[in-house]
Amino acid sequence: MDPFSVATYDYDLPSELIAFNPLADKKSARVLIYERQKDTIIHTTFRDILDYIPQDTAIVINDTKVVKARIYGEKSTGGKVELLLNAPLQENHFSVYIKGRVKPGSWLRFDHGLKACVIAMHDDGLRVVEFFLEEEKINAAQLFDVLELIGHIPLPPYIKREDTQDDCSDYQSVFAKHRGAVAAPTASLHFDDEMFEILQNRFETQKVTLHVGAGTFKPVTCEDIHDHKMHEEYFDISNQTCELIRSDKPILAIGTTVTRTIEYYARVGEKSGYCDLFLHPQNKPIRVNHLLTNFHLPKSTLLMLVASFVGIEKTMALYEEAVKEKYRFFSYGDAMLIL
Repeated sequence: MDPFSVATYDYDLPSELIAFNPLADKKSARVLIYERQKDTIIHTTFRDILDYIPQDTAIVINDTKVVKARIYGEKSTGGKVELLLNAPLQENHFSVYIKGRVKPGSWLRFDHGLKACVIAMHDDGLRVVEFFLEEEKINAAQLFDVLELIGHIPLPPYIKREDTQDDCSDYQSVFAKHRGAVAAPTASLHFDDEMFEILQNRFETQKVTLHVGAGTFKPVTCEDIHDHKMHEEYFDISNQTCELIRSDKPILAIGTTVTRTIEYYARVGEKSGYCDLFLHPQNKPIRVNHLLTNFHLPKSTLLMLVASFVGIEKTMALYEEAVKEKYRFFSYGDAMLIL
């Protein structure tokens, strides 16, 4: 298998295995555990997962909070428009995706007096806008307040339904704190309050913040992964978590976002900034020991990150096993624990 060929990371997934809604009982989600040293697979449920984690392990979570990043409005010419926030930029500029034809200078109007002016267009589909409220330019915190009133939870593109009130809590981790993500760190969604309390009581638990951008769903369209430009996402790491990373204590990353944040710090030494680290079988983790993650899209950088832990052949074999056993895939689906 060619580790640089995008086609290597493809697999067939029956559409009925895509999870469009979460389970009512989070702890009943299934978990495929792969133990690398023994080369063995265990099938269990999330309520029993802590029994399999080595006792000397430290757990790191991502405490980012998803904002209601999708809004609907109209252009000044009257046409309908849909805007998806991607990330704040400098000088109160924002990168966004817009459905509907626009050009620099276009004005978009939304509920609650919110307006946006398009100031730049990028070839990758991103647009740069400024937001205004009652003629005053607003910053990220002010925008997030307005989005809370008029916005919609930005469900992933493969969940083919409208968002509901339930998604406001379902698509948010119980430890979400810092606003800024436009996609959930989905491995975190398996924890309810009870499980998270048990986790904290049994293991050292630290936090990072990485605001997941819409680029997490961006497919790898080039044939050679060398040619893929990884998206950037803002991150911040506490001093306590930096100390943990610098130690030799085993770390379990809850999700790919935590993995990329820790690995970026291990390589660059920066505790805040913008992470664009691309992990794959030829760029393996150097600090994270274990990974809890969901099952990811074919040909995605997230699947390539999983392969950085266990190799391509094993990754595809594990996914074949998950399909055979009818695991639920993607954001609201089941999980995999790599030990």
